Amino acid sequence: MDSLLLSSFSTPSVLSKGGNNWRRCNLKNVEFPGSYVAYNVSRLRVWKVREKPCSAVFQPSSLKHCAKGSETFVFYQRPNERFLVKAAGGQPLESEAKNDMNSAKDALDAFYRFSRPHTVIGTALSIVSVSLLAIEKLSDFSPLFFVGMLEAIVAALLMNIYIVGLNQLYDIDIDKVNKPYLPLASGEYSIQTGVMIVASFSILSFGVGWLVGSWPLFWALFISFVLGTAYSINVPLLRWKRFALVAAMCILAVRAVIVQLAFFLHIQTHVFKRPAVFSRPLIFATAFMSFFSVVIALFKDIPDIDGDRIYGIRSFTVRLGQKRVFWICISLLEIAYTVALLVGASSGFLWSKVVTVLGHTILASILWTNAKSVDLSSKAAITSFYMFIWKALLYEVGLGCC
Repeated sequence: MDSLLLSSFSTPSVLSKGGNNWRRCNLKNVEFPGSYVAYNVSRLRVWKVREKPCSAVFQPSSLKHCAKGSETFVFYQRPNERFLVKAAGGQPLESEAKNDMNSAKDALDAFYRFSRPHTVIGTALSIVSVSLLAIEKLSDFSPLFFVGMLEAIVAALLMNIYIVGLNQLYDIDIDKVNKPYLPLASGEYSIQTGVMIVASFSILSFGVGWLVGSWPLFWALFISFVLGTAYSINVPLLRWKRFALVAAMCILAVRAVIVQLAFFLHIQTHVFKRPAVFSRPLIFATAFMSFFSVVIALFKDIPDIDGDRIYGIRSFTVRLGQKRVFWICISLLEIAYTVALLVGASSGFLWSKVVTVLGHTILASILWTNAKSVDLSSKAAITSFYMFIWKALLYEVGLGCC
């Protein structure tokens, strides 16, 4: 409801006749006064207003409303007090619960956009995939394993939201051009709200890491925190996102190295209490994710060229142009799929060979087909293809789990 305004009837009138025992026979047409004051209407008995031109009839009822033009009136009664409720803007009182629900949905939607869900999902599935690489026998699928993996996911997602949130705090003006739908850029979140969320999630992330007591997990969080902060924060010698190569290295370090190696060691050494051994699948997964991380670091700037150019962010896209960077990314992904296909073909397990070869062949074909149809003059088309690359990453994680 836009607002609730009430008028108290203190002088004798036809409304006060008969005390608190209202009867239909005592009701008459009543003129509404024109002044209203704010009042808390909780715990008030509800009376329905049936409105006629310049008049109203009152009778006991459940919560109802009536409208006159753009105004809605409801009468409330409690002992020795009479109140007329005016709902501004014609908003029915009975829809207040629905409005509260809509407000909750809007708040969740704003946080959903603030958290950059594609990065959250990618981080979670990457941790699941690399954790499964530590499985050596069927008995390793124990409650201890799942608890350890869940601890890593929760701590990493909290840190992930800190990193993307901090970036939005320092990119408000840029995002007004590139991503006006984000809560800080659109004004849905104030700067104070953004700071509170970012600070809270960083503290919670380190808190979880400290309680778990896993040094690989704690160092993964700490290095991610340092690199994520240096990437975004606008102080001398930092804000590394201004420098294309350094920005790409930050994303590569977190996505390809930290997530793969540190979370593997968390499961291997902290959960299973085994010595740190880097297996062949882990090395391959790290190398493959390095390709994907470079592509993500390059591609994310393609649809953001306008804002980056205005605010002096010298990304590879600003320097080389959208078309050139776009096809560099496609070439890198096709190379990664080809290498993965060859590695899969050399596997000694038939099921692994079939899944890896067939899966990467399909992904490479779909990637190439979709790339040729992208309209590079359309920001929406480029952004949509960027989301497709993230989906391809998730499919790759699924193949890694197999």
